[in-house]
Amino acid sequence: MYPPKGLIYTGAGQFEKQGKDWIHFFTTNNWMKPESNVLDIGSGIGRIAIPLTGFLKGTYHGFDVVKTGVDWCTNHISPKFPDFHFRHIDLFNDLYTSKGKQASDFHFPYPDSSFDFACAISIFTHLLPDEVQNYFREVLRVLNEDGIFVTTFFLIDEESNALMKQHKKFNFRYSMGDYLLMDKTVKSANVAYRREFVYALIQITGFEIVKEFPGHWCGREKAQEIAFQDIMVLKKKTRAITSHG
Repeated sequence: MYPPKGLIYTGAGQFEKQGKDWIHFFTTNNWMKPESNVLDIGSGIGRIAIPLTGFLKGTYHGFDVVKTGVDWCTNHISPKFPDFHFRHIDLFNDLYTSKGKQASDFHFPYPDSSFDFACAISIFTHLLPDEVQNYFREVLRVLNEDGIFVTTFFLIDEESNALMKQHKKFNFRYSMGDYLLMDKTVKSANVAYRREFVYALIQITGFEIVKEFPGHWCGREKAQEIAFQDIMVLKKKTRAITSHG
């Protein structure tokens, strides 16, 4: 059960393999359990959802700004797996959509403390700072205490900056302060963040770092197949503050 190749817009030609690799990553480290209630931010056209159907006994909720992917998943996954739910969210993003609500003001359509596990794979690499900050607050709100959040970034630090300058095909040339852009015209095409900005955001919102896996996007030696981007595994602190105030 996979979408036709002509509809796939994530995975760079390895859609099925990448999905299985991510599920292996989540589950072998025991961050996602069979009974987990899962939130997939940017659920696309089922890259994470499809391999999860053979593992998950809890619930799955995914949302995405690309209606084509949501429609395919709703039509092909949900009828066979009724605990798998997909939503199209009309949000503006200059890479994907030319209209819609601002992601910086988006309230996730789920109650507080609904999920044990959340993931946002290759999402913050396409969002600007106020959008990232809002998503962090919302993820914290909908996670249970001690809930796990796996996400990816392009993190800029001394090492990655030096390596990146030698990487002519993947270079963030435009510094905007806390973040860097690859393309000023389409800002959301690729966004990198300075490590200190992300660390401060993690601390302020109420997460703690469980583990990091440096990516090979900047020219590092490949240590893990799925870690093209920098992977961060976070945990919601007990009694973390979830209000916007």
